[in-house]
Amino acid sequence: MISVKYFFDRKVVCFTGQDGNKKVICEISREALNDCFNGDGQDPMKTFTENQLAIEHEARRKYIDGQVDAEGTVSIKSEDLR
Repeated sequence: MISVKYFFDRKVVCFTGQDGNKKVICEISREALNDCFNGDGQDPMKTFTENQLAIEHEARRKYIDGQVDAEGTVSIKSEDLR
């Protein structure tokens, strides 16, 4: 089961993915939710849930392409979705 949480201080929705037995931490910025998924004024968790498949698809694409930070986190920003 996917774990999802909004971090107010960082303004990101954090969720987990899976690569075999390895858990992969992923996040999408609130800005990306607003810009690309019409999330303005909505609860970021609601916007994430409504667009979860597309967001997970982008996270998977970035992970496969090796676009992870030094800690292994996949971060999705607005520019990734344009």
